[in-house]
Amino acid sequence: MRAISHDDGTLTLRDLPDPEPGAGEVLVEVAAAGVNNADRQQVAGNYPPPPGASPILGLEVSGTVRALGPGVTDWSVGDRVCALLAGGGYASLAVVPATQVLPVPESLDLVSAAALPEAACTVFSNVGMLAGLRPGQTLLVHGGTGGMGSHAVLWAKALGATVITTSGGARKVQASRDLGADLAIDHRTEDFVAAVREYTGGRGVDVVLDVVGADYLGRNLEALAPNGHVAVISSSSGRVGELDLGAMMAKRATISATTLRARPLDEKAAIVAAVRADVWPFVEDGRVRPVVDSVLPLAEAAEGHRRMADGELIGKVLLTP
Repeated sequence: MRAISHDDGTLTLRDLPDPEPGAGEVLVEVAAAGVNNADRQQVAGNYPPPPGASPILGLEVSGTVRALGPGVTDWSVGDRVCALLAGGGYASLAVVPATQVLPVPESLDLVSAAALPEAACTVFSNVGMLAGLRPGQTLLVHGGTGGMGSHAVLWAKALGATVITTSGGARKVQASRDLGADLAIDHRTEDFVAAVREYTGGRGVDVVLDVVGADYLGRNLEALAPNGHVAVISSSSGRVGELDLGAMMAKRATISATTLRARPLDEKAAIVAAVRADVWPFVEDGRVRPVVDSVLPLAEAAEGHRRMADGELIGKVLLTP
């Protein structure tokens, strides 16, 4: 198979032995792989793969099932699928636990489907399962045009929630509106806390999906409604911050902080099953769709990482073998 190695931080396309599916696994012939910030962090040495995972970059793929490992009965060779991986996506073949595979509807382009698994599982496990966002509630999404944020906007609107986003610059603000955001805030020129409180009549939002981390902890709490929840899924501004526990208790607020990659297989299986039950109907009817910024050949993985680093993406960069 062809795969990207990242020795000494250099992304290089190489020929490697074909992987074989083990018990409970499927072998996917990759149509596309999604590029995520975790891949960039792994190259930098800050996010190593969990024990037993492939050292190859790539946490999500789409493609067709090429072979089944022992004990796999829910999938067949030739099935159109997308999947959540702990590693191994930047390749022409990838081995995936069968419990982390999702069907790609015939109405959906197979390459574009690679933009869905990581975002769908991250957003739903945090905003749906932990925070319990419900129809009629209000969600604040920081980074509303990124891979996670764009999916969160589409899913929450399909659910029946009100969605507020923050992003930087007029182009991204307009993109958030185009995705369906009810209010799109330019964090470069506006105070998002003041904008949120004005829009909600002083009440605040029920859930915050945060990719910023330490710098936004206090401000997220200010923007939160009573009994609200802050779900932190990244810490781009730093890992350590201060929080006013008195203000948190007064609002009866809760905060969670999670990663997905290193979770045990049974937890990932439960998340994927929940996504299939509660998110996939919106994918099938078209209300939730992949948001793709650009598609590059696998050999140009370094360019994909550069595009992600410059912060101007709307949706996901995909790599095709």
